[in-house]
Amino acid sequence: MVLFTFQELLDLAIMVVGLGYIFMGFVRLPRPTDEFFQHQGFDWKGFQFAILITAPAIVLHELAHKFVAMFFGLLATFHASYFGLGLGIFLRLIQSPFIIFVPGFVAIQGASPLERAITAFVGPGINLLLFGIAWYFLHHAPRLTYRQKFLWHATKQINLFLFLFNMIPIPPFDGFGVVSGLLATFF
Repeated sequence: MVLFTFQELLDLAIMVVGLGYIFMGFVRLPRPTDEFFQHQGFDWKGFQFAILITAPAIVLHELAHKFVAMFFGLLATFHASYFGLGLGIFLRLIQSPFIIFVPGFVAIQGASPLERAITAFVGPGINLLLFGIAWYFLHHAPRLTYRQKFLWHATKQINLFLFLFNMIPIPPFDGFGVVSGLLATFF
């Protein structure tokens, strides 16, 4: 069984680049004031920092769905949501104060209700785990620099948001898959 098709890898790369561009205005790299005002052109450091903060949370979320579905023997394929990424880019371009979009998803075929509930939960579950790891480092790591504290705090916040937001029990969120799968399994 192939872990990834070429199209899935391409979609992952496109999603990561899109996430970096969309969030580079929201997740800013802390830097000295003089460096901030000297900046001209495309902010490559800000782009890379936005990828560092957002991509692990979202990519690991989606890969958790894929790998758990594959563990159950199901066909699971990752897709970038070109509409969702386009919406995110549009909201960034109009300088919307909030950005809500779906950058990607995993299509899973043949899941039983319990498998659907479990595969739906593991994505947000990864975000909850990453939140816990970031919380732990913020409270227990000795001598973090300001940038490291900022990185762990941003990681903590985005993963908490992704967990809570994805667990809303309405379609198309993962929370709906969890609740509907559990209800179909037990009732």
